[in-house]
Amino acid sequence: MTPPVRSPRPSTDATDEDGALRVLVTGATGYVGSRLVPELLAAGHTVVAASRSGTQKFPWDDEVETREFDIEDDDLVASAVDGVDAVIYLVHSMESEDFERRDRQAAQRMASACEQAGVQRIVYLSGLVPDGQLSPHLRSRYEVEQIFLNCAVPTVVLRAAMIIGAGSTSYELLRRLSQRVPLFTPVPTWMHSKVQPIAIVDVLHLVRRALTVQPPPNDHFDVGGEDVLEYVELLRLFAQVARLPRVQVEVPGLPSAVVGRISALISGMQSTEVNHLIVSLRHDMVCEDYSVRDELLEPGYDYVPIGEALQRALDNSGPAGTTREGDVMSGAPTDPL
Repeated sequence: MTPPVRSPRPSTDATDEDGALRVLVTGATGYVGSRLVPELLAAGHTVVAASRSGTQKFPWDDEVETREFDIEDDDLVASAVDGVDAVIYLVHSMESEDFERRDRQAAQRMASACEQAGVQRIVYLSGLVPDGQLSPHLRSRYEVEQIFLNCAVPTVVLRAAMIIGAGSTSYELLRRLSQRVPLFTPVPTWMHSKVQPIAIVDVLHLVRRALTVQPPPNDHFDVGGEDVLEYVELLRLFAQVARLPRVQVEVPGLPSAVVGRISALISGMQSTEVNHLIVSLRHDMVCEDYSVRDELLEPGYDYVPIGEALQRALDNSGPAGTTREGDVMSGAPTDPL
């Protein structure tokens, strides 16, 4: 399904600068960060990788500068941003019950450190902001982006819904539930909300462009692929691509909290994180504005269709998605799930 045509905001010049940047990637060992680093290196940027995880080994370890990082430590945050041109902020903490407070304080700490260090730009990967009362997960993402947009450093916020790619939390929840529930797939009646997924390869493209677009827009952009579909249709499409014989059975009256607990047990994923994602399914996660296509997207670039994205995410026959040779849609041994 093709999204409706909307009037974009006035476009800016999306031509990349010639000079390479020193880029701090927070959460470099996470799902998005571990795939973004080789993309930035290939584009000629110098990467400073910041993460609390120090035990895993990545294919790009020898090509980056690493800095000890803890978003709750003022000194470590200040040290991490020292001498960098741009910061890509990929920090989210849905693991704890008080994640909203922690994310808010973390963003304030990072924004302040960037202002003091003279950082030229921040790129934040956020989530789409639907109409109506927001879930705690979506509310926290919105609060964090407002902190960055209101600081003195120009910030580009990319609002994405569901990111498709092996290792992505949302995708892995979809895959595991589809594969581990045999034959009949129970579907709550409230799962007819719409979603506009985007492939991780497209997200990385937009992050790279957001680093160098001139003049730097201090603004948010909705990002989503070409396909808009209901969550039940997405489940059906995945089963078709994965060649899983599944029959959907609608079940009325299932509270999202119950669905969250059951989904966490079946998927084997962290329960707090799964619960927050399930609650968000009640919203239509669809782009309201398509100005990103004029302001950030490289001319002639085409988003990956959802069917192809699912197929590539299922194909792990090649090199890991964290290598320069691999497809970023593929999984990797270092994926956090």
